[in-house]
Amino acid sequence: MPKLVRLYLRSVVIGFGLAGCFTAGLVVFDVAGIGRLIASSDLGLVAATMLVVFNGIVFAAVQFGLAVMALADGDDAGHGGHGARNADMRPVPVSAARAGQKRR
Repeated sequence: MPKLVRLYLRSVVIGFGLAGCFTAGLVVFDVAGIGRLIASSDLGLVAATMLVVFNGIVFAAVQFGLAVMALADGDDAGHGGHGARNADMRPVPVSAARAGQKRR
């Protein structure tokens, strides 16, 4: 299996694991009455499943983004600008005329 696919699958597993913990925390601590709503509704299991799935998608995407950004090569010597300056830079004279005046 390619390295990037393995990285993606690992990120998905971590993201959905975090989503499960997050949803469990929302239900147990009854944040904004979500635990009470899930417990008292006949569709509470559907709501909890939707919370896990949608939060899992978000958390997996964030986890994958962080993992991809951490894949830096490390072979960059410099960080930032300050390239070599052109020593032959000289101002160029430009004639300026008012609107309506003829140029010479």
